[in-house]
Parts: sequence; structure tokens; C-alpha cells
Amino acid sequence: MFQSKRFAAPPPRRPLTGAIPDLTADVPVGPGGSGGPGVSRRARTWPLLGPAFVTAVAYVDPGNFATNIAAGSGYGYLLVWVVVVSNVMAMLIQYLSAKAGVATGMSLPALCRAHLPRPVVRGLWGQAELVAIATDLAEVVGGALALKLLFDLPLLAGGAITAAVAFALLGLKGRDHRHFETVITGLLGVILVGFVYDVAVSGVDSVAVLDGTLPRFADADSVMLAAGMLGATVMPHAIYLHSALTSERLRPRSDAERRTVMRSQRVDVVGAMTVAGLMNLSLLLVAAAALSGQGIDTIEGAHAGLGASLGQASALLFALGLLASGFASSSVGTLSGQVIMEGFVRRRVPLAARRLVTLLPAVVVLAIGVDPTQALVASQVVLSFGIPFALVPLVWFTARRDVMGTLVNRKVTTGAGVLVAAAIVVLNVVLLVQLAA
Repeated sequence: MFQSKRFAAPPPRRPLTGAIPDLTADVPVGPGGSGGPGVSRRARTWPLLGPAFVTAVAYVDPGNFATNIAAGSGYGYLLVWVVVVSNVMAMLIQYLSAKAGVATGMSLPALCRAHLPRPVVRGLWGQAELVAIATDLAEVVGGALALKLLFDLPLLAGGAITAAVAFALLGLKGRDHRHFETVITGLLGVILVGFVYDVAVSGVDSVAVLDGTLPRFADADSVMLAAGMLGATVMPHAIYLHSALTSERLRPRSDAERRTVMRSQRVDVVGAMTVAGLMNLSLLLVAAAALSGQGIDTIEGAHAGLGASLGQASALLFALGLLASGFASSSVGTLSGQVIMEGFVRRRVPLAARRLVTLLPAVVVLAIGVDPTQALVASQVVLSFGIPFALVPLVWFTARRDVMGTLVNRKVTTGAGVLVAAAIVVLNVVLLVQLAA
């Protein structure tokens, strides 16, 4: 696969705001990592939760709204299996990313720089920046659409407001990681409440849902849409970010502490990805139940269709969920961009400058009048092509004992990671063939 390029030692990590320099001060660890006497497992686990819920925002960003609405309204329950399979993949991928950060104290981009030849690193950095641009496009356009639906604001003004709110949210992280994580989790809650209500009133066909879990496609367009759904669910920038969050926030100093941390991260990943998966599934089911056969392929049309089919309360909650998604995912996307640049090229640029670079394409899309929903779907296809470039190095590094130490993957875990990477690559090749035909 890749040929390792060895260095005497990785560069020393700078202390980052919100890090926990002494893990044992918060989480007592006894012999074998089992915890001190009188300390419950819940008490040991709770302080370590949070990174997965931040990255989970990437799995319910505005791109998910666009692709799931298109899937449900265009194909009914046919592509339910894509959401389910994507979410299972996401659990494995985010777990491996969290483990890489805990085991090495480095983000995935930093690991690539430390172990791969420079030409490969430059290529990975270039495609990661394109991923960051596609991510920002989806998030800013989604926030702008939500503000237009709620307040009839021009899309360009809504995009500017979304970017400003993202900066404000990132300011919380500079003070205390818990404040940032709490606000992000709260925004996830806003999205979840809206989806639960819409599912409850939409009359979902449970038999059709079960039938939709059988993997199949209807036509070439359904293949392209499935690739977009995969790109919207398994997000490459979330893979980069998760490793950075665990490496900066969780700093175990022994194998026993690492085992304790990884137990908490399994809980964190499963919980966060389950919530994100249910949100994605709910959005597709609502579109299939309330919008199927109506020829709706835009978010604005979905908003109007939900209002006509399920009532104005449903439409309002849909728009509020889209707004919360745009605000939260935009801040997380900017944070991911910083991780990409710092890891691959060891450069830290002001967030304002970083934001302007990746924001420009979104501003252009909004200014020239490109259909925002189509722009969202296209951005998710770009993200789908970026997944292998993050996933292949991740699986390779976590399978290496010289990199991971005692947290190296078991063979079955590595095998599962290889299968996931292969499936994604095959789907992208099929999509390329369809686009070229």
C-alpha cells in the first residue's frame, strides 16, 4: 500500500485549549484500567464523552437533508439500506479515528505527514482541501436556505449569517471544550426533536421500510444518489477531525489508561452515531411517506410539501432543524479545515483567513443563482470521492503495531475496515462509469 517514511520522533504537540493534561485527575484508573475502588464505570466514562457527538454533526449536515429528501421523494423506501449500511460503516470508521488519536496523540493528517512520503502527503492535503471546500459549500448553502425558509432572507445574506454564527460557536471552544460540545449537542437535539415529530405524523409504512433494507438500485440515477448519500453520511472531514479531538483532549499515559479511554470512546461513538443514523433514517422515511410521487427534488419544495401534507408545524420544525444543522456543521467544518492544514503542512492560519478561503465557492454559488439543492447533492458526491483518501491511511495506520502499540487493530477489525474501504471505492468507480456514459 503505502511505504512508510520514518522519522526520529513526531513533532512535540503544542498544548491546546480544552485538553486534559492529567487524565487520572478526572478518571481514576486502577490496576488493569479497571478503575479505583468505589468509582463506578459511569463516573469514569462520563468525563470522556463528547468528541463523537461533535463529529456526529457532520453526519446530519444540510447535505444529508438534500440527499435523503431526494432519495425518499424520488425512490420511496428503496434506498433505506444505504442509510443503514452507511451508518454501520460510520461507527467503525469513527471508532478507528478515535482510537488513532488516543493511541498516538496525533491527528490522522499528522500521522500521514510523519509516516508517508512527501509527494503522497501533498496529494492527500490537496484533496483534503477540496473536501473542506465541498463541506463548507453544503453547510453554508444549507444555513442560507433555512434562513430563507424561515425569514425570507436573501440566500447571500443567509450565507453570511451562517458563517458569522459558526465563528461565534468556535469561540466557545477556545474557552472550554465542554461548552462547545454542549452547544453542538443541543443543536443536534433541535434536529432530533423535529425529525421525531415529523416521523410521528407522517404515517411511515413499516413493511415498506423492511423491504427497503434489501440492497438494490433502480437505475443509474439511484446509484449516483446512493453515492451522494454515502458521501453525506461517511464524511471524510469527520474522520480527520475525530482523531484530532481525541488526541488533544484525551491524553492517557499508560496502557491501562488507554484501555479505559477506549471503553469510553466505544460508548461515545456508538451513542453519537446511533443518534445521527436515526436522524438520517427519519428524514428519508418522512420524505418517502409524505413526499413520494410529488416530484419534489429541492429543499424548498420539501418544506412546502411537508407543510401541505403534514401541517405548518412540521414544516417549521423541518426548517429549524435545517438551520441548526447549518450552524453546527459549519463550525465543525471550519475546525476540520484547521486540523487538515495543521496536520498535513504544520501551518496554523487565522480562522478568519481559513474561513474565507473555503467560504468563497459557497458565496459564488449563492451569488450566481445555482440551484442550492443541486449544489448540495453535488457537494456530497465530491465528499464521497474523498472518503477513500482518508479511510485507507486510517485502516493502514491502525493495523500497524509500531504506530498503535497495544491498541493495534485485531485482524477482524482490520478486515472489516478493508471491506468498508473496498466497498466505497467500488461504488465510486461505478459512479464514475455512470457519469462518463
